[in-house]
Parts: sequence; structure tokens; C-alpha cells
Amino acid sequence: MKSDIHPDYRPVVFMDQSAEFSFLTRSTIETNETIEWEDGNTYPLYKVDISSASHPFFTGTMKIVDTAGRVERFERRYGGRRKGKAQADD
Repeated sequence: MKSDIHPDYRPVVFMDQSAEFSFLTRSTIETNETIEWEDGNTYPLYKVDISSASHPFFTGTMKIVDTAGRVERFERRYGGRRKGKAQADD
């Protein structure tokens, strides 16, 4: 391996701000902040907007959207136009 061409692969703390959840893993990401971890050592800190602790897929807090109402409203507004045009083309 050539020296001085690879990024610094080191332990970094990733903090999910919305869920107040943090985890320590190895990364090459550049950071400006540091944090003292549970083991007493200081590590670079990278703040993320979403992680498995706050993502709806992993937390099971998905919202069910009423798509049937939207489809029916669309069909009422534009359904007749499309059907009329399709029949004219036949």
C-alpha cells in the first residue's frame, strides 16, 4: 500500500439528533466536533438527521396515507377526459 494516499480510518461517534441516539463505529468522515464517549475517550462527532433509531421503517411508526381518497378525487377531476380521448382515438 502506498503511504499518505488513504484517508484516516478511525473511530467516530455518530449522533442522531432527533432520537438522542449515538453509536461508535469506524469511519473516514471529516468532523469538526468531538465528544467524550462512555469509555472516557474523546472521539470525533458527526451529527446525522436520521438513523435506524428514528427512521419510520425501523421504528414502525409509518403513517398510512389515504390514497383511495386521492385516487377517487383524481378520477372525478380528470378521469372523464382521459376516457373521452381514448374512445375518440379508437
